[in-house]
Order: sequence, then C-alpha cells, then structure tokens
Amino acid sequence: MYKWVLPSLSEILAATQTTAVECLPTKAEQQWRISLAATEDLLIDSLSHTAPETLQGLVLTAPAPLFSQPILTQKLQTVTFSAKPFNPLALMPFQMPSTMTIAEAEVTPHESVLPLLPADPLASEQFCLVFTEKFRLVLVLTTHNDGTKAFSFSFDPEVVQQAWRSLGARVMLTNPDLFADLDLRVQQYPEIAPDYRTVLRFSQFLLHELPEDNSLMSNECRVLSEVSHPAESTYYSRLPNPPATKPDVELLQAFAHEVRTPLTTIRTMTRLLLKRRDLPANVIDRLKVIDHECTEQIDRMELLFKAAELETASAGKSANTHLTPMSLDQVLQQSIPRWQQAAQRRNLTLDVVLPQQLPTVVSNPAMLDRVLTGLMENFTRSLPPGSHIQVQVIPAGDQLKLQLSPQTHCKDTGKGSAPTTPPIRKALGQLLMFQPETGTISLNIAATKHLFQAIGGKLIVRQRPHYGEVMTIFLPLEVRSGL
Repeated sequence: MYKWVLPSLSEILAATQTTAVECLPTKAEQQWRISLAATEDLLIDSLSHTAPETLQGLVLTAPAPLFSQPILTQKLQTVTFSAKPFNPLALMPFQMPSTMTIAEAEVTPHESVLPLLPADPLASEQFCLVFTEKFRLVLVLTTHNDGTKAFSFSFDPEVVQQAWRSLGARVMLTNPDLFADLDLRVQQYPEIAPDYRTVLRFSQFLLHELPEDNSLMSNECRVLSEVSHPAESTYYSRLPNPPATKPDVELLQAFAHEVRTPLTTIRTMTRLLLKRRDLPANVIDRLKVIDHECTEQIDRMELLFKAAELETASAGKSANTHLTPMSLDQVLQQSIPRWQQAAQRRNLTLDVVLPQQLPTVVSNPAMLDRVLTGLMENFTRSLPPGSHIQVQVIPAGDQLKLQLSPQTHCKDTGKGSAPTTPPIRKALGQLLMFQPETGTISLNIAATKHLFQAIGGKLIVRQRPHYGEVMTIFLPLEVRSGL
C-alpha cells in the first residue's frame, strides 16, 4: 500500500515515545483546546515584559491561526499551513512581517499561509509549533482512520526540531524558494531544553484550565507514557492502568517526565565534559554547578512522579516497596552537607543532633535519601531568612525519630517570642501546593505522607504557635531475633 514519504507530526511524536493520549474525539479535542489555552497563557506570561512592537517568537500552525490576543499577534510571527485547493497567499513573497504586503484584510500583518498537498496525511492533523527564546513546544491533535483522535505534546527541543524538519521538507516540496527564509527564522530561536520553571508554569496554566467535572482524562482515555531514556522506563513500566484517574495526577506524571528528560541529557553532557583534562578551572566549577542543579531538579521530578504513581496505585495494593535493613548513618553522612548548603543559600542556619551510634532502620535505600532531602528542601523554603533549624535524631522504642524544628529569630519583648505566621499555601490540584511568597511548587502534606508510608516510615506535622511547623519522621528499627 502506498505510504506518504514524509512523516506526519503525530508519527514523529509517537516515534520519539512522547506522551500521547488516545481518546474518543470529544475528549481529545477538549485536551487540545485546554492545552492551547495553557500555551497562550504561557506565551502571554513570557512575552509581557519584552519590548513592544518587537517580534519575540515564531508559531507554525494548521489549519488556522490559533492565538488572537493582541500581545501575541504583535509579538509572534505566525505561519499557517493549509490544505485548501488554492491559497493566493501561498504565492506571495515570504518577507519579514514589517515589509510583507498582505492582500486579504482578515490576515494580520504578522501572519502568512503556506499550502499543504491535499493527499498529505498532515492535512488530517491540527498542530502548533512554538519557537521562542525560552522554550520550544509542539502540540498535535490527529484524527485516525477509525475516527478516534489522539493528542500529544512535547517540550523536548529535539522532538520539536524533528517536527520542523518534517514541515520544512514540505515547504521545500511546495515552495522551495521560501524554505531558506523560514528555516533561518526557526534557527533564530535556540534549540535548548526549557527551564524547569517554564514547564511547571505551563502545568499551572493547564490545571487552571481544567474543567471542574474532572472528566478530561476519564476511563475513555488510555495514557501512553513512555520515555526515551532506558533508565527512566522502569518508572513508567510500573504504572497501573486504573479505570479512572484524576487528570492533574496524569498531567503531573507527564510533566515530571518532560522536565526530567532534558535535564538528564544536560547532566549527561555536563559529566562528559567534566572528564576532559583541558578545561580551565572556572569552567569546571561552573559545570559542577550545572551538574548539581540538574541533579537536584531531577530528584525533585522523580519525587513528583513517585507521588503521582502512588496516587494511581490500585486500592488494596501495599505502597511499601523494596524495604530492607539499611544504615541510616551512611544516608545522613551524604545528606547533611547538602541540607546545610540548601540552608545557607536561603540565609538559614542548621544544626543536626545525632546519637553516638545510629541503629539500623528498615526502609527503601533508593528512596530514603531522596524523600528526606525533598522534605528538607520544602521545609527550608517555607521559613523566613534568619531562621534556625534543628534536626534531632533519637531512638523512640522500636522506631527511630527524626524531627525538624524551626526557630525564628524574634526580638525579646519580655513577653516571650511572638507567634509565627504559617506560610500561605494554595492547593494546586490533588498533589501539589503553591507558595506565593516564594513561587515554590511542592508536594502537599498528604502526598508527602504517602511517600513516607511507601518507604516504611510515618510523617507527623504539627503547628506550634511560637515555632511554626514541626515535622517528625518515624522509621522502623531492624528487629533482631534472639539466639
């Protein structure tokens, strides 16, 4: 059977194992519309502080322009691909928007149209490619021969580049004289992984756009979440397929992957560079900082994904996995220096009180350090500068107690220290919370408690008026049988 020689965008995303959602037509269309609304919000947020009347990005769409906000039509160059039998705009010179002459009044000064051949399978897809200084993004809604539709997206710069290559080949086929100009414009925007905060910001907009009936990703949808890195595939292979999953949990899984994947690539390249012997000392220092930041955020994303994975676990299944006796002393020796560095970065002091000998606990060696560090990270972000943190580890019967206690520095009024005001936190979906004062997004208390249960422990959070939140973790001790 004849097959079109150029891949469609949905085929490219499927080949790169990008997150895809196959649904009934109405569901896929709803996901497409909500994701476009979140993209528009993200673009407005990104471009609102840039110079007016200056082009700041390029958008390739089909079958029609997607964004109508004035700030976007003024700052974005839009090229629309259309499969209409004849389009007079496709014959016009492809010049810079400031000098391009547009014959039809309904087309804005920054818009132009290029044709698609009617037999091209791309004609059955709606897509949006976004190129800016801060990120690249591709979104695709495709219609299959059986009438079902699938929505997919990716922030991976390589995936977006492959999508552009496929579109560029079509431009070469129908308008070869225009390809060089358009390709030059695409290359003006860096092929780099987005800052993780950009992707998280997009997830905020997505959650904000979700309908209240939580039906966006019901049991009519089948989520295909595969990753391109073999080391990551174990996380996704364990995902169950429950009959109904809340949409923000699935979105969190997808975005944790979207952030972690490019960061893993960056860290791998950084570590390869660090093996070179010919680099100046200042370059090595900066590469080490990049490695540290990538590792820190990769660990955060793994925690977010693990929390979402636990949330989707079938009822009745134990959350505990791979619990074994382990040395807490070894974990703390690695963790405490990182905790102290995190505290210093936020102008906090940290004091750790340990017993002379730490007993053996039963937990998950692969997760304990990560969960404790994640808790400490969120704990330090919630405290005002100048605060002091005491970490105390003491035996408590058949358990080991690890307690985090904050002490803010207050002026002595003779009436005792003033009550502390707990930080303002806003719920962000089922698993996350947002702290407006710091812009921090983190797991909420319920999700954090669930993580500690998964590693055999227990987390208790108490609010004390003169101290703030006090967090206590209990870990079971190894039970030794008598002789």
